[in-house]
Amino acid sequence: MPSKTEPLSPQELAKFEAGRDLGAELLQSIREMKAGQVRVVYSPAAEAREKTGLSQSQFAALLGVSIRTLQGWEQGRKQPSGAARTLLTIARTNPEALLAVMGK
Repeated sequence: MPSKTEPLSPQELAKFEAGRDLGAELLQSIREMKAGQVRVVYSPAAEAREKTGLSQSQFAALLGVSIRTLQGWEQGRKQPSGAARTLLTIARTNPEALLAVMGK
């Protein structure tokens, strides 16, 4: 498997993809799931939102960000800035405090 530190060049990517056996990879994944060898990655943003009980649109509005930004954080594609990271920490550790700001 390629290193995640540097992106592959188009030639390296083509070579990597040509050497893959997707059927074998899928079967291996199924075996791992059946054996309980899967690890669910739960982002801090998703955990924070879940603890507040808010929908994505409500939580995004409370934080002052777009739904797409929140989705990026929840899916690990983006990382929140310092201020947003602090609000997410508050939401995870004391969701009632954040909900009080919202008037709930």
